Amino acid sequence: MPTYRLHYFPESGNSFKLALMLTLCGQSFEPVWTDFNGGVTRSKEWRAAVNPMGEIPVLEVDGEKLTQTAPILLQLAQQFGQFDGDSDAERFEILRWLFWDNHKLTGYMATYRFQRAFMPTVDPHVQTYFRRRLGDFLGILDTHLQSNAFAIGAKPSVADISMMAYLHFPADEHGFDFAVSHPAIRAWLDRMAKLPGYKPAYELLPGQRMMNYAKDGSRD
Repeated sequence: MPTYRLHYFPESGNSFKLALMLTLCGQSFEPVWTDFNGGVTRSKEWRAAVNPMGEIPVLEVDGEKLTQTAPILLQLAQQFGQFDGDSDAERFEILRWLFWDNHKLTGYMATYRFQRAFMPTVDPHVQTYFRRRLGDFLGILDTHLQSNAFAIGAKPSVADISMMAYLHFPADEHGFDFAVSHPAIRAWLDRMAKLPGYKPAYELLPGQRMMNYAKDGSRD
């Protein structure tokens, strides 16, 4: 079996996507904590040695460094025959929701949550814009999940793993009470949490944590 090393930081939803996928597929990995908040991924040395794109996560597979979460998820799904589609139509749906998530849901939620919880000061006008956009995207997902147990229907796929990652973090970080605002999303997150072997990010990804400036509710 391959040997995996995952370069990550605990607050990274994209890191969680890969950690969760490996765990659900019965694989272990060596965690490599990365000082993202300290700026290491912006250094020339780190980019030359780990990822020239300057991004986390990075998954090493038998020493080969892989980057960009979505294609890695798809490769792992094919490799292990889990969380993949069983037909061309299902595989198309997985890609459709993955692309939507990367461009819309994860893209906005990752930035909104990072600024809300992990930056000492924020621009309220920017956050208002992000929150409005997220309201639209979350509404789209909630509507879809009202008639579908998972992204492509009755079974979970890598699209679900991708979309749920940033939404599963504590509400004091992202500021949403999904049980109230988007109950279909809350029910779906609960279904994902019942998958055999599931663990949340802060259990799968150890290491130094960032200060949460929103924990006292002052940014609600």
